[in-house]
Amino acid sequence: MIKRTHTCGQLRKQHVGEQVALCGWVHAHRDHGDLIFIDLRDRYGLTQIKFNPATHAGAHEIAEALRREYVIAVRGAVLARPDDLINPKLATGEVEVDCVEIEILNKAETPPFEIDGEFEPNEELRLRHRYIDLRRESMRNAIVMRHDICRVMRQYHYEHGFLEVETPFLTKSTPEGARDFLVPSRKAPGAFFALPQSPQLFKQLLMVAGFDKYFQIVRCFRDEDGRGDRQPEFTQLDVEMSFVDEDDVISVTEGLLARLFKEVLGKDITLPLPRMGYADAIEKYGCDSPDTRNPLELFDITDLAAETDFRVFTGVVEAGGAVKGIRAPKGSEKYSRSDIERDLIKTVQDNGAKGLAWIKLEGGKLVGPQSKFFTGDLEARLRERTGAEDGDLLFMVADTKSVASKSLAALRDRLGKEMELIDESEHSLVWIVDFPLVEWNADENRWDSVHHPFTSPVPEDLDKLESDPGAVRSQAYDIVLNGTELAGGSIRIHDPAVQQRVFKMLGISEAEARAKFGFLLDGLSYGAPPHGGVAWGLDRAVMLFAGFDTIRDVIAFPKTQSAACPMTGAPGEVDVKQLRELGISVIPPQK
Repeated sequence: MIKRTHTCGQLRKQHVGEQVALCGWVHAHRDHGDLIFIDLRDRYGLTQIKFNPATHAGAHEIAEALRREYVIAVRGAVLARPDDLINPKLATGEVEVDCVEIEILNKAETPPFEIDGEFEPNEELRLRHRYIDLRRESMRNAIVMRHDICRVMRQYHYEHGFLEVETPFLTKSTPEGARDFLVPSRKAPGAFFALPQSPQLFKQLLMVAGFDKYFQIVRCFRDEDGRGDRQPEFTQLDVEMSFVDEDDVISVTEGLLARLFKEVLGKDITLPLPRMGYADAIEKYGCDSPDTRNPLELFDITDLAAETDFRVFTGVVEAGGAVKGIRAPKGSEKYSRSDIERDLIKTVQDNGAKGLAWIKLEGGKLVGPQSKFFTGDLEARLRERTGAEDGDLLFMVADTKSVASKSLAALRDRLGKEMELIDESEHSLVWIVDFPLVEWNADENRWDSVHHPFTSPVPEDLDKLESDPGAVRSQAYDIVLNGTELAGGSIRIHDPAVQQRVFKMLGISEAEARAKFGFLLDGLSYGAPPHGGVAWGLDRAVMLFAGFDTIRDVIAFPKTQSAACPMTGAPGEVDVKQLRELGISVIPPQK
């Protein structure tokens, strides 16, 4: 067998005259009658191989039978290409290998899609044949970038004194908002392990144990519906530190961000990064993960709406709701009445709003369905409040404050893209801070944690914990990149008495807290230091750095949105014998 001496992305002009051996896949095959050329590919790049029948007839004869994706090994001399045949698109474009010996290591069936095709293959087909999909340059580059990001993350934390510690995959079910994946125990019939949604409790206990700087690149599991940025199994960079406050955690995270941008993207970022309060983010952008590259901001005209004769507006205001909106500069040039009423309205309706009111400014006058409700002084105040100019469109939603904000945030994102207001070459980083500790769950008639129940309240708000939970701020922080949460964390509760108060406020009884989190409460009672940390969505980070729209494209073997693997056929049925050993009987789903 021919032994590889170089990779297909390695040869340069300084190698001319050397005897080399390359191995890889046939990427392209060009038969010029006498000479045959192939592009040989491995994960490092492409090299052109020449077969000359006049000098190496045997190799040329074998080359005639080659097809795309055959796996071969070749040996020959490195030649300089003539100046007029240099390929500037390839790193190896100044040279080629004159093949004297070739070995077919394996033949290949015709791939189900083109490796270097102009059009993106169907995702179902790509995932069914993922091992072929990963041969495509864009996919290969994403996996290499993922490796580079992990390498930088590890090295950065090693340099800053962190210990890499593994935490269990088989643990106890302690739901943190999503459903757990359960694993039956053969040793304890009727009992189950759960796959961890995060290492949260274990990393807090590592702080109790005295390991004051911990990190881990760890697999996590959540049984939830799939989206472009969600998977049932995903990867986190998990970090925790003792004897720190919010600024300490943010500083360490910013240092890693700067290193990643420099080493992975070749860009510098200015530190410290800007911070924005949660309330300001909701007020200006309608969400707590705004893309601040988008210049559009929300406006609030609840007070003006209350003075109109428009019952939709006044009814919402009387019920304690809000009327908020967004101005689309020169939007009337982009969107017709039909576009708004048949298309844009769906964006806000998909996010809970009942409808979308709109007005445009044309020839110095307000025009549109709701314009008749804003006349005289109300018109002047509306124009002053919104900054509306000729050609602008004003979109308005009347609903609860949360629905109005959420629906307009979605509309803002859409307008920013469709009106080309966002510079895609730029990166926007902003910290969102001063989150509320809890939010009211009207369906369950209870308070829910905004982050998780182990997040520490701001010390000066502790006296409101029982009397006014909604006014309690948390020591939580999220870093947002281009409108996507990249990482989030908090200072944790280290006092068991405070933890019990938070559990009680969340409707978790002392017995339930003991049953679910007794080991944490015990740990906190044995001298827990003040501690806090942050968790990165590694898949999201790679997606954003690589410029993809879904994390499925930066995971080697992802699941579909229905949590299935087309390649392996998982999930699948198991043998009845296995079920008997586990003491499990399967209830068939209703048709």
